[in-house]
Amino acid sequence: MTPNPTPKGPGAALRQARNQWLESGELPPGTPVGPLVARSWNRSQEAGLAPLGRLPDEYYLSPFQLASTVDRQHDLIAHAQPVMEYLHAQTRDSGSMVILADDRGILLQALGDADFLERAERVALSPGASWNERHRGTNAIGTALAEAAPVVINGAEHYLERNGFLTCAAAPVAAPDGRLIGVLDISGDHRRRHPHTFCLVRTAAQMIENRLFAVRHGGNVQLHFHPLAEGIGTLAEGAVAISEEGFIIAANRAAMTILGLTAADLGTLPLHRLFHLRFRDAVDWGARRGNEPLPVHRTSGGDLFVRVETGRVIRPMAITASRPPVDALSGLDTGCEHLNNAITKARKVLDKPIPVLLQGESGVGKEVFAKAMHDSGPRRARPFVAVDCSSLPESLIEAELFGYAPGAFTGAHRQGSPGRIREVQGGTLFLDEIGDMPLAMQTRLLRVLQERQVTPLGGGKSVAVDFGLICATHRNLKNEMEAGRFRADLYYRINGLTLMLPGLRQRKDFPALLNRLLDEMAPNRGISLDAGVATAFTGYAWPGNLRQLVNVLRTACALLDDDETCISWSHLPDDMLEELRLPAKAIASAPDAVTENLRNLSDAAITRALDFSRGNMSEAARRLGISRNTLYRRLKQSGNSQK
Repeated sequence: MTPNPTPKGPGAALRQARNQWLESGELPPGTPVGPLVARSWNRSQEAGLAPLGRLPDEYYLSPFQLASTVDRQHDLIAHAQPVMEYLHAQTRDSGSMVILADDRGILLQALGDADFLERAERVALSPGASWNERHRGTNAIGTALAEAAPVVINGAEHYLERNGFLTCAAAPVAAPDGRLIGVLDISGDHRRRHPHTFCLVRTAAQMIENRLFAVRHGGNVQLHFHPLAEGIGTLAEGAVAISEEGFIIAANRAAMTILGLTAADLGTLPLHRLFHLRFRDAVDWGARRGNEPLPVHRTSGGDLFVRVETGRVIRPMAITASRPPVDALSGLDTGCEHLNNAITKARKVLDKPIPVLLQGESGVGKEVFAKAMHDSGPRRARPFVAVDCSSLPESLIEAELFGYAPGAFTGAHRQGSPGRIREVQGGTLFLDEIGDMPLAMQTRLLRVLQERQVTPLGGGKSVAVDFGLICATHRNLKNEMEAGRFRADLYYRINGLTLMLPGLRQRKDFPALLNRLLDEMAPNRGISLDAGVATAFTGYAWPGNLRQLVNVLRTACALLDDDETCISWSHLPDDMLEELRLPAKAIASAPDAVTENLRNLSDAAITRALDFSRGNMSEAARRLGISRNTLYRRLKQSGNSQK
């Protein structure tokens, strides 16, 4: 009997090792499989994947899901785009692709050489595909997420045989608060592997992280440091952002390494625990000495050179031991008693299986509040999935929420779709405008909430799901129940804790809120409002609430010239100028409890928006800061129709 020939080459040796591991559960002695790849193979097998044959569930986002995901990842994509283009220029004509994925392994963008694109598309290296290990086995994107570390996966190290022609190097991208928000990857033909690709992708990911840090915390006091004074200002420098109370609230990757920080330290660790330096002394040094490095001794030993950037003007504030940790919810608190009350209650249920119902007028920031709850709670490392029940057509909402089997209906994706509820596994599901959900869907949702299992449309086995639930509506659900438009049993299932979010005219923190929004939109520019504009803004009723204010400020900032820092009347949209000429103070003083008055104000705002837009519904909806479906619904409710 002729013995089996000895495999030639590293790829053959890896395949033989994998086959033996699949048969016996053990890797052979002297195996070329490293511990990282071995761990990933184990996870791939536990996910039910087999190296050969068809995938059991090829995970793709629908066009709607992909558009929604891209919108939520706007900041990451915007700051990654120039870096990706730079990487593509450096690797052009090498038969490779530069890929950006989100924190779930969903591909968001891809740039590649034409000669490699066709092969890449055959293995779903295109936007909307998932390269999470659960769906694609061992691969650089999914394994970098699972390991929370940069990785290289080459050739037969891929768990799926179909991906064995690839060589992939990937590095996670972390937000300034330490959360993983995405992955940057370079993939190519394994026969053209280059050893410098790994270093290139790691450096590029760090460039994205540093840019996100600079933009998000340009208004905070920052410390930039390095063991060498000459290292400040380079890619190797550490950088931390300090809150007005002296706590470290953000750090770049180099700072996390130099100081030995973890994500849990951010928001809870005061500056004096790391440096022999008081916060006020650091601010004074930055104000007096500008960019001059300051030698500072670390509490753990050793010296660093520190440059202090003072950001915006700091308000004196006492540091107390009882101060709650800085988190996403505290970032929303600018001094409004009503909002602070909602934040305080929300914090008490973050770690409890209690559904939350957010109520308030359209545009008050219910999704922003829900996202802040998610980011402040124990599920923050998992997905936050938002579904607007008012914008989905009734014929699609079932498939969108619960998923569907292949060929479930005309136009369905041939691989099927897992649906938003399965997509949120382990994270937080936010159902916006749940009061607009059709009754039939309410019944199915209630069953999912009771059984914690979801069954896709068109058949298939039920899948267990685990998620936190936050719902929101501008409707009075008790009235909707009495009218037979909302199920009572669903209401009591989602109403664990109701939080009322105030309208903009009810908030007492308007000046502070304006400053915070302007700081976020234009960091480091010190943009302010003309006194007359500020007075008009304060007296205006803001029927579109926070959404309307954000749209107006964003447009005004865009109309500023590079050397302008004051928003005046000339920077406001024409429709806003017309609105501010109305007797807004009289409108703003109307009692909030008088529902009919508010309805009349809302109808008047819609009528004015339609007049300004010459009947263009899309334009009118944009001016009001609401969706077109919501505008149609409001017109129908008020008895008006657009002719």
